[in-house]
Amino acid sequence: MADGAANRESGATHSDGGDGGALKRVISGKLLLLFILGDMIGGGVYVLVGEVSLETGGAVWTAFLAAFVLALLTAGSYAELVTKYPRAAGAALYVHKAFKIQFVTFIVAFLVMSSGITSAAALAKAFAGDYFSEFLEAPQLLVSLLFLGALFLINMRGISESVKTNAVFTIIEVAGLLLIIVIGVFALGGGSADVGRTLEFKQGATPIGAIIAGVTIAFYALIGFEDAVNVAEETEDPSRVFPRALFGAMLLAGVVYLAVTLISVMVVDLKTLGASDAPLLEVVKAGPVDIPPLFFSGIALFAVANGALINMIMASRIVYGMASQGIVPTVFARVLPGRRTPWVAIVFTTALCAALIITGDLGVLADTTVMLLLIVFTIVNISVLMLRRDPVDHDHFTTPTFAPVLGAAVSLFLVTQNEAEIYLRAGIIVVIALVFWVINAASPGERREMDAEAFSG
Repeated sequence: MADGAANRESGATHSDGGDGGALKRVISGKLLLLFILGDMIGGGVYVLVGEVSLETGGAVWTAFLAAFVLALLTAGSYAELVTKYPRAAGAALYVHKAFKIQFVTFIVAFLVMSSGITSAAALAKAFAGDYFSEFLEAPQLLVSLLFLGALFLINMRGISESVKTNAVFTIIEVAGLLLIIVIGVFALGGGSADVGRTLEFKQGATPIGAIIAGVTIAFYALIGFEDAVNVAEETEDPSRVFPRALFGAMLLAGVVYLAVTLISVMVVDLKTLGASDAPLLEVVKAGPVDIPPLFFSGIALFAVANGALINMIMASRIVYGMASQGIVPTVFARVLPGRRTPWVAIVFTTALCAALIITGDLGVLADTTVMLLLIVFTIVNISVLMLRRDPVDHDHFTTPTFAPVLGAAVSLFLVTQNEAEIYLRAGIIVVIALVFWVINAASPGERREMDAEAFSG
């Protein structure tokens, strides 16, 4: 999921020492663009091109294009809300302002947290796949769990990613995708690319059906833009800068993704592509440019590991934020002496992630992540329409009314297009949320008025 999501932690906990504890506005438009681009270009595209091709066929780019259009619709709502309310809490804040119902705000925050865990689980499975096999052959489940254990130790130690560090991460990850584009250019120039394959849809499926089947997986590679709202308080002139950076980064990511998906299908046959959980490594191996597979695998593992780590940090901090508010049992707000990291929240999120790794495969976990976020996107798109009745005393971006209406409708429709296993996993997550809510309802002494901004960590 979102490679910069952990800035929820750093973006909401430090102050400039003045102005009532307000955060320092130090993020320029260029840094913000790189931050959002880094959020979007993570492990997803490195591992899911093959998964999408299984659903869509050779025209895999159509699923990514459809996912990109859907993301733009919802990004318009986030752009309006973040410039209207330039605070650090994101979806929880917007929903809280729109509905003013604590339970709805809690569910949205819990779903966002859970999407981080399911995303990290998917990336842990991807980490242990064919990219890792270039270095060492080992049981995938064991590698995934050991990888999660490493994330647990790092999370316990404490980490705070700055936007400048995120910019470096972005450059490395984009460099790997640019290598794929270079391979495509040489393949086209040398005549070894099969362009016709990019127009073939899955046998036995209609084009629309194939696109719908692939878009829910493809959307996983495009999520991350929603996390950028959590650095709004640290952005210079957010009402002016944010929309430009948001849509600029999304356009760049969309162009790169379309190029990468087209090239992948042109260079590698569909059977090989669909069977691999390291599809871009297959492109490197089959392409006409001599790029060491170990070198490219290292870049891919870096992208996957970085995304998984930041998702786990984000998830544990949201649990901590809810516990600090007394919305879930306050035991989750306990911190490790010295390190001051929320150790109970980290243990809980790691245990849940381990259960998901053991019981789910890459495609199922990616689909679950997308489903959880699509539910959140539906509610956020409705919120932006409700909050049109709440004027503010400064200029802000306003998205065309059709965008949140269509964004909510399409998001809700895609929620209905999942398999039973995805609904089951999402249902279990909701049940866990309800258990926490009921436990706290039985202990009213711990409850107090919810501050949605605390969910940023």
